Amino acid sequence: MRNMQNMMKQMQKMQKQMQKVQEELKEKTVEGTAGGGMVTITLNGHKELVDVSIQPEAVDPDDVEMLEDLILAAMNDAMKKVDELVQKDMGKLTGGLNIPGLF
Repeated sequence: MRNMQNMMKQMQKMQKQMQKVQEELKEKTVEGTAGGGMVTITLNGHKELVDVSIQPEAVDPDDVEMLEDLILAAMNDAMKKVDELVQKDMGKLTGGLNIPGLF
């Protein structure tokens, strides 16, 4: 019974640590870029869009499709970087174990 109490305390401690990391992730940002920086997307650690920057030379009214592609590429780059950030920060709590559904 004593082991069960200790385990519950450890789980509560880990839960509090995870909440703290989640709060910190909301304040952290990553940038995804495309076209050599012509388009930059900034996301926070909760995958919320924080900023979009498009250089004027990326805007060609005759080639809207290129701009759309650059935005998609920058967004995908940013999403990948957020996933890496979350894995790194949460991995500190789980000892590097990838626990499905945990984060």
